Amino acid sequence: MTTTHTLQARDLWAGHGGADVLRGVSIELSAGQEPVGIVGPSGVGKSTFISALLGEIKPSSGTVTWGGRTVTRLGRRDKKTFKAAVRRVSQDGLPGIDPASTVTHVLKSGLTDARKGGRPSGQSIEDLLDLVALEHRYADRPLRTLSGGERQRVALARALATRPDILLLDEPLTALDPTMRGEIAGRVKDAAAQLGTGVLLVSHDLELVHRMTTSAHLLVDGEFVESGPLQQVLAESEHPVVRELAEAAPLAVQRWS
Repeated sequence: MTTTHTLQARDLWAGHGGADVLRGVSIELSAGQEPVGIVGPSGVGKSTFISALLGEIKPSSGTVTWGGRTVTRLGRRDKKTFKAAVRRVSQDGLPGIDPASTVTHVLKSGLTDARKGGRPSGQSIEDLLDLVALEHRYADRPLRTLSGGERQRVALARALATRPDILLLDEPLTALDPTMRGEIAGRVKDAAAQLGTGVLLVSHDLELVHRMTTSAHLLVDGEFVESGPLQQVLAESEHPVVRELAEAAPLAVQRWS
């Protein structure tokens, strides 16, 4: 039975006004489930999929539902609930936000989303900074003074401010160096487990997907061609594109086997 904490795509076909980029993709994401990854070459529809799950684009066929209700048809009150329950962090970090805004202002907007969505978190600005390993002195910093990696960490903190049911991560840590990327990945995974947040991670970074998820879907030409634990899929699949991905990261695949 579909619950209010389930985001589901069924036989989803979607694009951005031209030909469909996604072709019959299905997924179910629920609060409390193990993290899931999506990997694949550039241009296969990974970010389009995130946009469709959020109701930002309307499918040409198939459905995306939240608690059984179509996400593109949610009323005003339900949209506030949905905005707090399903959070997205993109590669851009904090697109559309005034770079003069302070970190405190950005994080307060996340806490406001939580309150409007009926799920006040009780977290402080300091609590949110701690989640992403930023010192409290960052609270008064304008966004324009932050590095790309610091902005991505602020974006993660803002997303977690609502204690969401679902966290959609679209290349969320690209601006971080490998050491910090590993630390923040571990922190986000631990926070999601503690909050009962289901995570969908879309990334080119096979190491990151392997570290943060228990299973992954391989997206090729708008379709899931393989699904399962990432190391198993990369080691066993005969699909030519999956083989290319595995051959591009031979040391990682060997280490996981």
